[in-house]
Amino acid sequence: MAAGGAAPLRVLELYSGVGGMHQALRESCVPAQVVAAIDVNTVANEVYRFNFPHTPLLAKTIEGIPLQVFDRWSFDMLVMSPPCQPFTRLDPGPHPGPHPGPHVSPTTCSHVPSLCCPHGDPPAPELDLSTRAQPSGLHLCCCVTCSVGLAPSASATRIGRQGDVADPRTNSFLYVLDVLPRLQKLPKYILLENVKGFEVSSTRDLLVQTIENCGFQYQEFLLSPASLGIPNSRLRYFLIAKLQSEPLSFQAPGQVLMEFPKTGSRNPQNCAIDAGKKIEAKKIEPSILCDNTQCSGKEAILFKLETAKEINRKHQQDSDLSVQMLRDFLEDDVDRKQYFLPPKLLLRYALLLDIVKPTCRRSTCFTKGYGSYIEGTGSVLQVAEDVQIENIYKSLPNLSQEEKITKLLMLKLRYFTPREIANLLGFPPEFDEW
Repeated sequence: MAAGGAAPLRVLELYSGVGGMHQALRESCVPAQVVAAIDVNTVANEVYRFNFPHTPLLAKTIEGIPLQVFDRWSFDMLVMSPPCQPFTRLDPGPHPGPHPGPHVSPTTCSHVPSLCCPHGDPPAPELDLSTRAQPSGLHLCCCVTCSVGLAPSASATRIGRQGDVADPRTNSFLYVLDVLPRLQKLPKYILLENVKGFEVSSTRDLLVQTIENCGFQYQEFLLSPASLGIPNSRLRYFLIAKLQSEPLSFQAPGQVLMEFPKTGSRNPQNCAIDAGKKIEAKKIEPSILCDNTQCSGKEAILFKLETAKEINRKHQQDSDLSVQMLRDFLEDDVDRKQYFLPPKLLLRYALLLDIVKPTCRRSTCFTKGYGSYIEGTGSVLQVAEDVQIENIYKSLPNLSQEEKITKLLMLKLRYFTPREIANLLGFPPEFDEW
């Protein structure tokens, strides 16, 4: 890339959200200039403009940009995170009850539709963050990977439609693939991020076919923040491509790498998924999504709807010393009262919560519904570290509702704050306007 006295790379940022790709570029220390950022989400654009005030930001659809404008930008690098819903494995369904807590604003992910509860109580007014943007989709290359996605029970979710190329939300990306070969000057580099599931889509096949025809060498990845020592699981697809005839030094043809390439590594295939087996892996994948819900069916439930296998997995994660503890990402001065889960929600959804302590080295994927929905939207923090969660939950079946609430309140469960989620997604302290 640009080195020495070379001119800075000219970068085009599509689906820019709050600027995760831009922040990644900044932290890479590669001399670069974002010539234009494009997104239709007005909330995300406010955050982007606050943090990158000198970058041209266009609030318009990509399909409405003519080829001549793309040529005028004359960009060396294309970074993008196209709409993920056409490829996602699970869609959060409408929540069967009142909003379960403080209302948290729309996320940075401009391509995730708003989750509006069609019934139930309005969001709690004491924590209206509607003027801020809560991050739920930072892109990996920012010193954090952009968890295993959602892990809700089937009762409150539906399998993602995965409309792929037939989904209208794919249209803008298909337009990009149409424009790319017709550019007067091809970019030297491409970086794309999306959800797990994109790697087995027809849209991915069109992408690969297009860049191969244009002369790019490329490599695909499935990576999570835990790969970088960050205690969060958020498995995401990445593709990097370079315009050159020689293969990349870490290139594994037909493979999806599951970890970052190591300098000097000659066998990247050791940690890869065979592209020919991706469809089969996809068919058995739903079993991996189970977290704290009763989805195995045959395994004995120990407590909190968790099996011995699930509890053992969490213990293994918490024993991984290569991953930092959550306490390193928490705010010191937090008004905890506004983030505590209210008694009504504790009683109703206690068995569905993914509970972590500050000493844990794991947390589940935070989604746009976090703070407004309970199932599968992210972990909650147990402030009372000395209280044994197993003892609390095993005592619940024989208690009255009032006694159950008293027991559950002993855990002092609270939501993570927007700033803490931003920390887990790799945003630096100076990145503001949440």
